Amino acid sequence: MMLLQITNDVLNNVSAYDEFQKISLKLGARFLINLLSIIILIRFIYYSKYKHGELIFTYFIFNSVIFLISFLLNKVDLSMGAAFGLFAVFSMLRYKTEEIAIKDMTYLFLTIAIGLICAVTKIKDTADSIEYLFLIGINTIILTLTYLLESTIFFKKENVKTILYPNLELIQEGKSIDLLADLKLKTGCNIHRYSIQKIDFVKDAAQIKIYYYEEIKK
Repeated sequence: MMLLQITNDVLNNVSAYDEFQKISLKLGARFLINLLSIIILIRFIYYSKYKHGELIFTYFIFNSVIFLISFLLNKVDLSMGAAFGLFAVFSMLRYKTEEIAIKDMTYLFLTIAIGLICAVTKIKDTADSIEYLFLIGINTIILTLTYLLESTIFFKKENVKTILYPNLELIQEGKSIDLLADLKLKTGCNIHRYSIQKIDFVKDAAQIKIYYYEEIKK
């Protein structure tokens, strides 16, 4: 009887060890796919375009935490609905200490989405290698679409800046052409439109948002 109990304990330990190895392999493979996707997204698409290094740490941490939480909860039978609920909670987070641009928030959304996709996506009755290829394909579609939309392949890239304009005389009605010409001269940008945001009569200045197309470097 004692020998049978010892044999069962050994078999259970071996089974638990095999399961641990299997889960560890899945975790490592999925996290590697996730990490490579984020490196391409943040380093080679986001940073090369906007040069904003202060948010890189945030993007990587958000992505890694979302991935690990989703993966671990998924191993305790977390439903897809609950996973998207978790995704929605994190995607709604806002930093109250500093206002974040919409474009930066979009990349934060993408980092969370990629982490969630890599952590919980499953294909029933298929080998792990097929699942990994599927994840690579999905991430490739996301990265390719992001790159194409950030490029000037399909349409001109419009930039926006808000400036403080000190000449209220040209703010008057009927002087829009003169104002546009003066804005082009002072900023050096080929501005095609503008909008007046606020006029400060105390400082004798106006806050103007200018719109211009990004010049393609040859």
